[in-house]
Amino acid sequence: MNDSPGCPLIDVAATYMPRLSEIPSEPGLAAAVDQHAAAVREALIPARRGSLNRTVRREELADYVLGFTDWLSRVDWTEPSGHDFATLRLTAVCWLIREHDLLDA
Repeated sequence: MNDSPGCPLIDVAATYMPRLSEIPSEPGLAAAVDQHAAAVREALIPARRGSLNRTVRREELADYVLGFTDWLSRVDWTEPSGHDFATLRLTAVCWLIREHDLLDA
């Protein structure tokens, strides 16, 4: 899937993965991205909340990203220079992509 045309994870990673480099120098950003990553993980794995298996699956995250970016399009969102809800959420998606090795799988 990592070379599939139109894979939303590839586009999100290309755009927002560089923001992960800001995390070490901004503790508040680290906390915000961590909270957003937890929220995305909970949205993807609700049936397995009690389970120790907390693996994020590539297909589930791709579906989540499609829905989220569709919503951003509907509300005419434009990326700000700083960090808003959407940029934090998309940066958190990149953190999940990296942590779960979803583009190399």
